Amino acid sequence: MRRTRRSALLAAGLVTALAAGPLAAPAFATPAPAPSAAPSSVTFAGTTAGPDAEALSAAIAGLPDHDATAALLRVGGDGTWRGTAGVRDIRTGTRALENARFRAGSVTKVVTAAIVLQLAAEGRIDLDGTVQQYLPGLLTEDFEPITVRQLLNYTSGLRPGASLGDTVEDGYPHRFETLTPRQVVASSVAEGPAYEPGTRQDYGNIHYTVLGMLVEKVTGDSYAHQAAVRIFRPLGMRDSSFPAGADPRIHGPHNRGYDWIGGKLVDVTDWNMTDRFAAGDLISTTADLERLLVGLFRGRVVPEPQLREMFTLPDVPGARYGAGLERFELNGKVIWGKTGSRPGYATVIAATPDLSRTLVYSVDSTDAKGDGQAVAERFAYPAFNR
Repeated sequence: MRRTRRSALLAAGLVTALAAGPLAAPAFATPAPAPSAAPSSVTFAGTTAGPDAEALSAAIAGLPDHDATAALLRVGGDGTWRGTAGVRDIRTGTRALENARFRAGSVTKVVTAAIVLQLAAEGRIDLDGTVQQYLPGLLTEDFEPITVRQLLNYTSGLRPGASLGDTVEDGYPHRFETLTPRQVVASSVAEGPAYEPGTRQDYGNIHYTVLGMLVEKVTGDSYAHQAAVRIFRPLGMRDSSFPAGADPRIHGPHNRGYDWIGGKLVDVTDWNMTDRFAAGDLISTTADLERLLVGLFRGRVVPEPQLREMFTLPDVPGARYGAGLERFELNGKVIWGKTGSRPGYATVIAATPDLSRTLVYSVDSTDAKGDGQAVAERFAYPAFNR
């Protein structure tokens, strides 16, 4: 059974449904390239020290296939490479859009962490302040004090909150239902603490759901508007937004997302994401996420010393995450980044600390909520293989 919790980038594997119901399995039901696959669009500029253009071109060749219907890749740093392949809609076979919007999933957490750290730099949030202090009554007396920093680095001890399905298959019948952030947190609190805060790192959405509520309480504003005025507008992220309430649609140009459900390829593009909130509700583009990645690493989004929180691992066994970012090593390179997945869409942002190599991709994966290994090996590894 495919679990909804994403494994780590590179480490574990870097809405109205169709009126006619699930699609019959198309010609690319096996991994072989489809004869009708749209041609790739590729641009490259660089030297022999730049990205491996041959490997990257091979990664997107033959789309759509059994594992993905489209892919949008942007590699930068010392040399650049851009690639688009696949189809916008498998019914029509129209070529995938290079500027397509998509659900970025847990990449949202990078935006949330940046907002919280900005508020900390302004003196409006103390990272050592507690949930009990900022959101009185949210937690019961069963909980020891949980700091903002512990929410940021996933060491809060909160249990996962409620969901409308632990797999894409389970969630699909409920894709237009609403589960509010407050309901998600209430279900977590009702289960009591999982462990003493600060003693263990367990990645999960619940930490960032609470952080989104904290942002709204401290600013007296909606989380979505704070993201727009603090992150999107200053960085020129004109195609990034959050859904309005329970709106299940991706507005603007986008490629359709699909998932295998019961042996059928099903359109899962339209989906109410209210339960993901500040943990996974972002809609964006690869160009916008590249702006976020570069701006963040260059210190244009979060000032020092707060920026160091994003690149600092907590002192607990096996820690991999700082505030919003995860640390990896590949081919001797230290890489910091974030994965994101929602049904039909798998996303990655990643870079070396000096920005000598950056990667942003959105893959319309037909198993986006799987473990991510195949997608990472195919699309992420080539970006850092030299």
